Amino acid sequence: MNVKIVETTAQVVLVGGGALQDKVLREVLQHAKVVVAADGGANPVLSAGRMPDAVFGDMDSLSDDVKAQLAPGVLRQVAEQESTDFDKCLRHIKAPLVIGYGFLGRRLDHQLAAMNVLVRRPETRCVLVGKYDVVCHCPPNIVLDLPIGSRFSLFPMRRVTARSEGLRWPLDGISFAPGGVTGTSNEVSGPVRLEFEATGMLLILPAEHLDALVSSLENAPHWPVPA
Repeated sequence: MNVKIVETTAQVVLVGGGALQDKVLREVLQHAKVVVAADGGANPVLSAGRMPDAVFGDMDSLSDDVKAQLAPGVLRQVAEQESTDFDKCLRHIKAPLVIGYGFLGRRLDHQLAAMNVLVRRPETRCVLVGKYDVVCHCPPNIVLDLPIGSRFSLFPMRRVTARSEGLRWPLDGISFAPGGVTGTSNEVSGPVRLEFEATGMLLILPAEHLDALVSSLENAPHWPVPA
């Protein structure tokens, strides 16, 4: 079920149980209006002195001691095992943007699963933040203002074509696909403009460009909600 349990007009900070920088998380949580945890992500949120607004997951990573610390109504157990805790969170959140910490790093299989969810839920705008990179699913079109020479990577999770301006190696005329041509290690050469004919492309930037990416996503159109 995709019933929205957390609905807000503010950005949502979503915390997972993967690799986290404690100092960064504490700073983020100080300014976050809405905080959601994915199962074991409740541990670092509570350790940072913040009560999450909701915790989604199958709760296999939460001890009884931690559960007892959560306020009434915060725990939202989703018992099925067919989806990841990250997916369980995204399908129950309605917000302009979700910024996820603790989903990149530590385990490659978990990272791949999270990126798969980004593509499967294109109607939910989400940026995953790691120590070195930020990643999101590309909207239909986007304009980015980034420093010349910045690393700019695209990775297709489905077959997709694109048009671009402001990249050292243009995307026009290329059919991107997993197991085929990808767009990693490109470089910014000017104001970047991208346009995609279908869902399925991931954008990967250096972590220091998080604010620029968020600003661009705020002005980008959304993919239609799947029927």
